[in-house]
Formats: sequence, structure tokens, C-alpha cells
Amino acid sequence: MSDRQNTIVCAFHQPSTRITAFHIHEWIHETLRLDEDEISMIQIDGPRRRDFIRFSNGVRMQRLLRDTAGTLEFKHDTGELCQVQIA
Repeated sequence: MSDRQNTIVCAFHQPSTRITAFHIHEWIHETLRLDEDEISMIQIDGPRRRDFIRFSNGVRMQRLLRDTAGTLEFKHDTGELCQVQIA
């Protein structure tokens, strides 16, 4: 059984265009405003369009959840907007 302590799940809207790992990393840095030292692991589940982000600090994770209210958007290169649920 995996340990999901200090971990959030970002679930990208299923019908949207597939997102590359590069674009996900950019989105984490630019939209979530997370630095490398705040993250201890990123796991991408491509087929299910989910990303797991484990934080080095639980306080930062709680602040992110509070500030986003559980929803953000991802903008594709084509301009298409995709809803992202954060839990």
C-alpha cells in the first residue's frame, strides 16, 4: 500500500486533448507556483489523466488546496481550456 501523506491529486478533464509530461511540469511551475524544493515526487498517470504531487512540506500543500479551492484550469497550446480538479 502506498503512502499518500502530503500528496495531492490533479485530475485533468478526461475529454480534453492529451497533455505531455513537459507541459504538466510547466503548469506545476507556472500555475501552481511550486519550486523544486517544495516537491519530493511527481507521478503522472497518463491514461487516467491524473498527476500525483508529493510535497516536502504539508503546510505548503494545505495552503495550495486552500488557495485553489480545489479547481484550476490548464490552457493547451491550441487555446483549449481544461478543468483540473485538485484534491
